Amino acid sequence: MRAVQIDRHGGPDALIVREIAEPALAPGEVIIRAAASSLNPVDWKTRAWQVGPRLPATLGRDLAGRVVAANDTAQEGGAPVIAMSAQIATGRGTWSDLVTLPGHLLAPAPSSIALADSASLPLTGTTALQALRSARTAAGERILVIGAAGAVGGLTVQLAHLAGAHVDALVSRSEHEPATLELGAEEVWHRPDDLPRGRYPVILDTAGTDASAALAPGGRYVSIADHPRAVASSNDARAARSLTSLPRWAFPAPAHRSG
Repeated sequence: MRAVQIDRHGGPDALIVREIAEPALAPGEVIIRAAASSLNPVDWKTRAWQVGPRLPATLGRDLAGRVVAANDTAQEGGAPVIAMSAQIATGRGTWSDLVTLPGHLLAPAPSSIALADSASLPLTGTTALQALRSARTAAGERILVIGAAGAVGGLTVQLAHLAGAHVDALVSRSEHEPATLELGAEEVWHRPDDLPRGRYPVILDTAGTDASAALAPGGRYVSIADHPRAVASSNDARAARSLTSLPRWAFPAPAHRSG
């Protein structure tokens, strides 16, 4: 079968498409024939940075496909599924024709979108859900999502809206505003300086943009950026104390949590 692997860390030229042996099926595991995977920031970081499993390694974390064999009674052959592999910890990448994963990592693929499109959901959706839980977002609360037109940001807007929060958004350009409103945002800005000061008890940053001036006193500021600018550049001590930086799948990031 084919797989996208690296023998060394480096630029895009380090990627190799090669034939490798088909995976064996262990107890509790499932073999999935891939319909699609996706490309996330952590994938190019695994390629470029000196991190990850022993080389050669197959890259990729997201997966959408169909079950072709199962040693897990909860999984049925032919079922459309989505999954996310902990590639750095396990060495099991998803950029291959066939992928073997523990059955408990699989979820039914959504029927409302194409199977290939659903490969974009596992990592981004998990990250969005973790950010909302870390911020302890409550129904009726007004929150600001930074980078709301991106993959994680867009899902964060939708999940927060479904949970009953009032969601406002900051995007990088005015062209993104109509689509972000369709996702469930109530107000959308594309310039950080236009944000209302001290308005939000919760700010979720997916882009590394400093919006700490918009944080309400005692608010919670959660960032998934590698280098959150609210800590690096803000003179607002309240924002720095209130920021939680979520680790991006085993890559080190500064961690600051409010009491």
